[in-house]
Amino acid sequence: MNRPEAYTLLTSMTKSESLLRHMRTVELVMEAYAHKLNQNASQWALAGLLHDADYEAFPEQHPQVIVEKLKLIGEHEIAHAISAHYTHWNVPYDTLLDKALLACDEITGFIVACCQVRPDGIASLETKSVIKKLKDKGFAAKVDRNEVYKGAELFEIDLNEHIGFIIEVLRENRAELGI
Repeated sequence: MNRPEAYTLLTSMTKSESLLRHMRTVELVMEAYAHKLNQNASQWALAGLLHDADYEAFPEQHPQVIVEKLKLIGEHEIAHAISAHYTHWNVPYDTLLDKALLACDEITGFIVACCQVRPDGIASLETKSVIKKLKDKGFAAKVDRNEVYKGAELFEIDLNEHIGFIIEVLRENRAELGI
């Protein structure tokens, strides 16, 4: 599957601008990590782009609709990573791709939320500010902090380093993302 095909699949199920932006941010972070770790950048980016593709249209079935669509076209590794991007689904983390998607999803959304309450967005956002906001349970309350911590643990990365990396990736793309 190439990116235009993936984007067509995504937009067939997702119309929400904020959800589309979330998936784009995760796509960018996953692609950057793939480059850093010498992994398949296209595959990692597509996993990030499509991980919540069915969430808006099929919330009760998420992520099974997108997982099945990906399996039908032979994208088994991306399908597995998407099926595992939430620890409560009890899907094993078999590959680095699986662990990376889990590690990048919630925290990337949280970092975008941090940007939205700052006058200069991501321009001066620092890791320590994100860590402080993570401790405030009232801020971005829907973000599952346990997923953030468990994701970094499974991905075997220091949370501060992880947050700093994501901030830099998003900062490089701030004009496109509007943050």
